[in-house]
Amino acid sequence: MPHFPLKLVSRRMLAPAVGHYTLVRDDGQPLDFIPGQFIQVHFTYADGTATKRSYSLATIHDHAMGPGEAVEIAVSYVPGGAATALFEGLDVGDTVDASGPFGRFCLLPGDDNARYLLIATGTGVTPYRAMLPQLDAAIRERGIKVVLLFGARTPDELLYGDEFRAFADRHPSNFRFMPCFSRELPAAGSAHAHADVRHGYVQQHLAEIEPDAGADIAYLCGNPDMVDACFEALKDGGLEIKRIRREKYVSSK
Repeated sequence: MPHFPLKLVSRRMLAPAVGHYTLVRDDGQPLDFIPGQFIQVHFTYADGTATKRSYSLATIHDHAMGPGEAVEIAVSYVPGGAATALFEGLDVGDTVDASGPFGRFCLLPGDDNARYLLIATGTGVTPYRAMLPQLDAAIRERGIKVVLLFGARTPDELLYGDEFRAFADRHPSNFRFMPCFSRELPAAGSAHAHADVRHGYVQQHLAEIEPDAGADIAYLCGNPDMVDACFEALKDGGLEIKRIRREKYVSSK
């Protein structure tokens, strides 16, 4: 697939070690994508070796993208990481070499399920942010139920948590947002403190949402250990493999 330049428009910190980057394609062409897909950013190590990193598109997306429309990604900063050095060194107006979009980690038009189980850790939640308009339509058109089980270490690392909480507030009967904090729970009275907050890892709370082989389609995205553990639990619970869709995020220097 041809490469193209992506120009940095803005960035902000989502968490102490995660940046949210807004970029536009700088060659006058559109970067259209299906929510759930990712792009690849290409660069070279200091010794000249070519390499690349994949980033799910976090853009809240419900239409065909036109030329000049911005796309968004979340970038985890890895100490000593080559991609981290690349992104931390970008100034507004600078470009990176990219290709894509790629991937099939998407909601499918023919899905006939009654509920989606969306399970993520860390930046693995970014595809679900992009899917929000599709989920909104599925709730309105066929009454779909959705559970987002999202693992983070601390409340400061709950990426896009305010947006998912607001979506849950708009759809109280259809969208359940369950943040799982492995290290630190939110303070009482804080924005992240509510009845569906859990302590521990997402796989520890999977049984609570009672996966249903006849009703559910599950999406797993993020830490490979979490993805594997949840996949085995869902499979053991009777979900067909074709109804468990997976994408693993592997940190690399």
